[in-house]
Order: sequence, then structure tokens, then C-alpha cells
Amino acid sequence: MTREEQISLRAVTEADDNFILSVYAATRMQELAQVPWGPEQKEAFVRMQYVAQKQHYAAEFPSASHDVIYVDQTPVGRIYMDRSADALHILDITVLPQHRSRGTGSLLLRRLLREAGEIGKPVTIYVENFNPSLRLFERLGFQKDQEKGFHLLMKWEKKA
Repeated sequence: MTREEQISLRAVTEADDNFILSVYAATRMQELAQVPWGPEQKEAFVRMQYVAQKQHYAAEFPSASHDVIYVDQTPVGRIYMDRSADALHILDITVLPQHRSRGTGSLLLRRLLREAGEIGKPVTIYVENFNPSLRLFERLGFQKDQEKGFHLLMKWEKKA
């Protein structure tokens, strides 16, 4: 089995809520290491922020797909996509820290870029200017389209 065949997606279900929360929590670990809160306070904060993000995505992108990323039979992350008439917009792509730097995110993004190229749509994602994944997006051909504070709207378009 090739690496490509080992990576798959499955739609998120309610049964995945604890896993998806843990993926979200992994995105906040570094930030939370800086605050003097106890474990209970950190957990409550992460849960509150997770629920707020979930409600925001549901309100702003009601037809977005929410998928669990698998390598073989192991869940390793999440990808949320909004496929609109104008673009394919990545709301979120996160691979758990212990599964990063193994090509999973790159492979998924290349699949997405192939899809976008075939249908003639750009791909967009917001990335913080301090996020290490920004380099990955740049390597894949994304370019800065807009800047709002520390948020960059990165955009990929098929070259003619």
C-alpha cells in the first residue's frame, strides 16, 4: 500500500467529539503553556473555545465538510473544508503533534490542489503569520492574498 492509499478521510460524527476536541486542544498547547492556570482552568478554557469555534463554523459555513484524517486505521487529525462556488476554502487542517512531519498534511493539501486545478478554482486558507505551517503553504505555491493583523489569507491558483 502506498502512502497515498494509507491516508483517508471520514466525516466527523458526534462519536468523534472527544477526539476532535483533543485535536483542537493540541493547537492551543503552546499558548496555554504560557498562562499560570491550573489544569482544570486550561481544560475549561479549551472546551469553551472549542464550542465557540464549532458554533462559528456552523453559522458561517453551514455546508462545510468536517472530516477526521486517518493514516491506516489511526485518526491523526481533522480537516474542515468549505467548497463554495468561488473557491475551496480550508477552514482548518490540523494533524496531531505526534503525527506531524510525516507527509500527511502535504499529501492531503496536494490532493486538494489537484481537485481545485481540475475544476478551475483557487484554494484559500487563513494562517497566522507566526504559524510554522505557513512555510508548508508557501512551498505548495500559496501566496499572501490579504493581511488582517497577524492573519494572512493565503491563496493558491493553478498556473496557466
